[in-house]
Amino acid sequence: MECAYEPLRRPGFRAGARVDAQFPAGQLTLAVPAAHIRWSSCAAVSLPGLACRGLGQDRLRERQSGAGLAQQRLVALAMNLGLAREKLQTDPASASGYVTQAHEDAKAALSELRSIARGIHPVILADRGLDAALSAVAARLPIPVEVDVQVEPRAPRPVEAVAYFVVAEALTNVAKHADATAAVVAARRTDSRLSLTILDNGHGGADPARGTGLTGLAQRVRGANGTMTVISPSGGPTTITVELPCES
Repeated sequence: MECAYEPLRRPGFRAGARVDAQFPAGQLTLAVPAAHIRWSSCAAVSLPGLACRGLGQDRLRERQSGAGLAQQRLVALAMNLGLAREKLQTDPASASGYVTQAHEDAKAALSELRSIARGIHPVILADRGLDAALSAVAARLPIPVEVDVQVEPRAPRPVEAVAYFVVAEALTNVAKHADATAAVVAARRTDSRLSLTILDNGHGGADPARGTGLTGLAQRVRGANGTMTVISPSGGPTTITVELPCES
């Protein structure tokens, strides 16, 4: 059985590139053109447009384990879709059950892949810096986002990575939950700190206790010895301020 997918247009993907997934004898192989993969010496697992940079052995093993789980989910997904196709005409009830299970496999695989991607250094961030990387994130949002980045000299790579993922996750939350029509991202570098501000004109009322994604952001910032402040009155706007230590 052979399937073809066209990946979302993301930094690191060539427009129109295809990923062919073949499943011979129940095995899954993702065949990605070599030009789309950025390899590094630490990476046994590499995703298009992403590169492992500075991962410790424990983190690397965690990524490899997650990749194996995602692969198993994708194998199960393909098998269930194949069974559903075979049963579609003769046994619609069984086909429906296989489709339901395939849907669950797809959601689980996405969860595993997000876990793998979380914390891996994006190539655009490594090569072009925080301004280009955050501009690329903003361009994917369904609302206009103004990006104002002044971070010369560049912050250390681990700090840049935290800043990137904090802004990316915060903007994702804005798009999903805030009913905002516009947002602003600002980044400033001083000698010892990197300051981030994410502002949106949504309905406000953001509360980490209600599971809006802010808890995960706060944990990521604390893991970098930084601080995060959220001001989000009912009716908006919402302002997230992050301070990250920048000592080299």
